[in-house]
Amino acid sequence: MPRDSDDEALSWAGDDEPALSERAVSAPGDAPAATAPADATVAPGWKVVGKPGTTTASPSDRPRSQMGSVALVAHGVLAGIYLLYSIGWLIVVQRDTAAPSDIIGGAMYSVGLWLAVLAPALWFGATLWLTRASVTSRARLIALAVGAIVLAPVPFLLGGAA
Repeated sequence: MPRDSDDEALSWAGDDEPALSERAVSAPGDAPAATAPADATVAPGWKVVGKPGTTTASPSDRPRSQMGSVALVAHGVLAGIYLLYSIGWLIVVQRDTAAPSDIIGGAMYSVGLWLAVLAPALWFGATLWLTRASVTSRARLIALAVGAIVLAPVPFLLGGAA
């Protein structure tokens, strides 16, 4: 089967590329042909921003690397600890019978107890959200470890909620 040109190998049957026939073919020593303006190759409704070959990404848009397996396991273990802390605080709230007698003190006490139940989940979520831009997971793991120490359900662990 004879070929008309080398470009046939790079096209599908039935492809019509009018730009190829209009394109000026030049020899290697010739001056470059005039190119069409950048707006001619852009779809209607779109606008070209910047010069060709430049990127508009900022330095803060660095690609993040994938989390290692040790860090992933550490995040899972800490998530499980926070879940157990929420369950422990829930048990403390359900067993608690010592509430202040006045209405304002009692309301504040019960709100504080329910915030103690929500605190581990809020800490975990806030840590993930606030450290999402960090390239490494070291700061996130440190914040989660500090929360695991601070948010421990001490009344449950000491048995004072019985």
